Amino acid sequence: MAAYVVFVRNEITDPAEMKQYQAKAPAAREGRTLKPLAFYGAVETLEGPTVDGAVILEFPDLAEAHAWYDSPIYQDALQHRLKGADYRVFVIEGVAA
Repeated sequence: MAAYVVFVRNEITDPAEMKQYQAKAPAAREGRTLKPLAFYGAVETLEGPTVDGAVILEFPDLAEAHAWYDSPIYQDALQHRLKGADYRVFVIEGVAA
């Protein structure tokens, strides 16, 4: 069953750290089966705190999503995102079609 990793960015706090994240993170996608469904497009907050940006990545299953997130390459990039912005990130399993 497909799994979706959802990034919700609340605000950027250190643009220099985010630039490092943006330079490193794409390498973690190489050789992975993932599909960007939304990538910092126009966003309208309907409820809750204002959303600064959002990303939705589709993976074939939860195992693939975790393999990408837990990979050494992504974990290296992640350290810069954690220093550079306030995010909420979660993975959710899809439903059978």
